[in-house]
Amino acid sequence: MCGIALILSEVPAPESTQGGGGSPASREAEEVHGPELLVDDLRVALIRRGPDSVGSKKVLLQQKLDSAVEEKRISLSSKESSKSVVSANGLLPSIWPCEMEIKSSESKLEVTQLGTGNETKKVDCLFNAENKRNSVTEVISPRDVSEVEMSRTIGLQFLGATLHLRGINPAAQPLVDGSGNILVYNGEIFGGIHVDRDKNDGETLLDTLEKCGDHKDRCVEEGKFSVPDILSSVKGPWALIYWQAKSRTLWFGRDAFGRRSLLVHWPTENDPNLYYLLFHHSGVDIPGAYDWEELSCGIYSLCMEASKDKFLGSMQSLISRIRKHEWTNALLNNLVKWERRPVDSQPKEYCPHVLVGEEHALPSWPEICFSSYEEVPFVDQSKVPGGNFHPAQKLLISLRESVTRRTSLTMFKTNLCQTAEEKPAPLALLFSGGLDSMILAALSHQCLDQQYEIDLLNVSFDGLVAPDRISAKDGLKELQRIAPSRRWRLVEIDGDLSNLASETRHVMSLIHPAKTYMDLNIGVALWLAARGEGFVDGALCNPPGDSCRYEYKSTARILLVGAGADEQCAGYGRHRTKYRLGGWAALEEEMRLDMQRIWIRNMGRDDRCISDHGRRFPFLDEDVVETLLEIPLREIAELDQPAGRGDKKILREVARLLGLEAASVLPKRAIQFGSRIARESNRMHFGSNRAANQASAAAPPSAGDSKAEIFGIKANGDLMMNSSFMGFRGGGMRWLL
Repeated sequence: MCGIALILSEVPAPESTQGGGGSPASREAEEVHGPELLVDDLRVALIRRGPDSVGSKKVLLQQKLDSAVEEKRISLSSKESSKSVVSANGLLPSIWPCEMEIKSSESKLEVTQLGTGNETKKVDCLFNAENKRNSVTEVISPRDVSEVEMSRTIGLQFLGATLHLRGINPAAQPLVDGSGNILVYNGEIFGGIHVDRDKNDGETLLDTLEKCGDHKDRCVEEGKFSVPDILSSVKGPWALIYWQAKSRTLWFGRDAFGRRSLLVHWPTENDPNLYYLLFHHSGVDIPGAYDWEELSCGIYSLCMEASKDKFLGSMQSLISRIRKHEWTNALLNNLVKWERRPVDSQPKEYCPHVLVGEEHALPSWPEICFSSYEEVPFVDQSKVPGGNFHPAQKLLISLRESVTRRTSLTMFKTNLCQTAEEKPAPLALLFSGGLDSMILAALSHQCLDQQYEIDLLNVSFDGLVAPDRISAKDGLKELQRIAPSRRWRLVEIDGDLSNLASETRHVMSLIHPAKTYMDLNIGVALWLAARGEGFVDGALCNPPGDSCRYEYKSTARILLVGAGADEQCAGYGRHRTKYRLGGWAALEEEMRLDMQRIWIRNMGRDDRCISDHGRRFPFLDEDVVETLLEIPLREIAELDQPAGRGDKKILREVARLLGLEAASVLPKRAIQFGSRIARESNRMHFGSNRAANQASAAAPPSAGDSKAEIFGIKANGDLMMNSSFMGFRGGGMRWLL
């Protein structure tokens, strides 16, 4: 997981030999130049995020008027200085792929000439930072293809960056199998598809997808599933782009809760042939491509097959052929609809773990760490002594399994062999000391070996007096009380908006297409917290150590976030209002609406901001969502009670089961208020909180507005925001912020 992208662009085919007017190669080079430059920029943006590898792969789909030609498949690896050309005689499909593969994050490939007929095909390669030019020439002598007039060429450029979290051997993206299928994948598989202990999620998914039939919905081929069947079965967060070679179909999409970001830019009338892009992440200048939107959750396909009498058509018409598929998994459909089960329905099987005695406890940490989470035993509660569980116990069990899945990684095995006295923390939490983060911290302690520290990342824009900083220190003391053997590291991250001009501009590019001040405030707080750079007070660590305060940067690759808890457990103030005005039915409908729009209101924005530096969402685990839907709403919240008691009642009971008495009565406090960034932002933008409340804070700053000065830019012109840059255009100049 780290980042994925697809560039789908039109590349005019070389004109026929009878055509006139300029060199076909030069015209094509001009057209390819734009996308190639964009690829370089994307690679730089992805490398900035610290992945283990970055790669790209290009496929050219060329439609011909005469299909009686030969297929030429060109494959180039940046690891070698030679080019291999494979020719296959015979009839061809109406489109043929020309694939160029780049395996190194430091290399780039530029096609400077694609010859026609019996001409020499030259491919110039630029390698490494020294830009040493290595020209490789290969002479091809196929049948005379001057009889072929190519009417259209579509280029598909796949980019993938990988942060290795699972499996023994690192896997570099894009992933390509023996059938020519290509996958760029940003996600994790926690169920539905078995992943061997030594395998990578993406490799396993690609192997599974290769066995799929060509059919879009259901496969009539015996023993085969469709692509929607496979993707509907995956439990866990994901966004992907998949090229199915045999059907010439492009598949893309994101999971049902939108836990991984995927942005899309559609062709416009002004830029009909520019780019059609799918992004996990932005942060790079893409001229003209500022009409971005969140791709709605689901599975999409675009068939690129064409016949002799049916052209691919314009880019707009090509995009119009995109089809959205239904989830084929019945359980997943129920979760998407977010329909609560009747009170008398039969509950699913649960694993009692620590709640019913040592004989039913989770395996020891090494067992968990080195075995597939799917091997954790599930026990039918009807067979457990003591009978039915209390709803809070059911939720605790489900949450603990969720955290276990997200902290049990084979990659930890190498760390066990370290002899260093202080090992790097493999796990961190966004930590306010509030109810949700305290529960996740306590569960993380239960699931992670004692030898490791756990980083607690806390951000404040008001120093020591911000509510979240105070509650974080109180929460640390409570964690030390219930888990004295664990060394907790509270990382105090102090933010100052007046000194964060460049960071704020960058976050504005990350949150787009979200564009309100609230989005910006949340984005800045999340981005700073996830960066993990701050100070540690040695006097607060346990066992007691040096009392000095020192700088620290978290290197944890796993970051747990409590997103989804408020939506599912009635944690927002508007939930209380809905209940007061319309009772349980109105509350249920409001919570359903929250869950069905969480992908566009929260998840994409949060994913881009946090992963700019993985994070994982235990509360949005499919099994946790299912468990909460099996519990009557009256057991989840009791909004007749005051704040701190009735809201998120079931989570407060879970906290008490974990021994977190103080945390169980803490009121709900959003990060923008607990960190005080909202107050500081209002003062900076509007002069005061009162002025901010009176103003319309739901729109982005406009050009010429004095608020633009906070970004260090004064300009006349229109404010431009997109997923890759924000700037002002005016006076013949453009400032990229």
